Amino acid sequence: MIVLNGGSSSGKSGIVRCLQAVLPDPWLAFGVDTLIQAMPASMQASDAGIEFAPDGEVIVGPEFRTLETAWIDGVATMARAGARVIVDEVFLGGAASQRRWQKALGGVQVLWVGVRCESAVAAAREIARGDRVTGMAASQAEVVHRGVIYDLEVNTTRSESMECARIIADRID
Repeated sequence: MIVLNGGSSSGKSGIVRCLQAVLPDPWLAFGVDTLIQAMPASMQASDAGIEFAPDGEVIVGPEFRTLETAWIDGVATMARAGARVIVDEVFLGGAASQRRWQKALGGVQVLWVGVRCESAVAAAREIARGDRVTGMAASQAEVVHRGVIYDLEVNTTRSESMECARIIADRID
């Protein structure tokens, strides 16, 4: 299993697509965005769900955490069942977020990858994408890495997704 952690617009999704292209075996890709899209719209309009503040802050409530825990456990079960899985995550809680995954992934071989990108570059990508709340990239660029322990880090500020994917692929047994 590969877990990519980085802020919004850091380049994780592009790396995931490239990894799926360069790794010799088929790998499933799951991301926190997929989880959010799977939730009912009402979860994005409730203090108990997930809220995207106008300044880019992301606030998660107890109902979101309950569904997130079930999702993490489900992804871990697929990995234990033999699926090769790449997860595209945003550790809003830094080390605490990683601990939730580590608890669920006990016994699963995981490559923990930090995806870094300079805040200004991620913010420019965010604007170009047009599908994010302005400010998310800047607010998440560093906080998602606080206290997180990685096996490998890549930086997409000046490196293309394929270059980063090849570096990661070289670390897969």
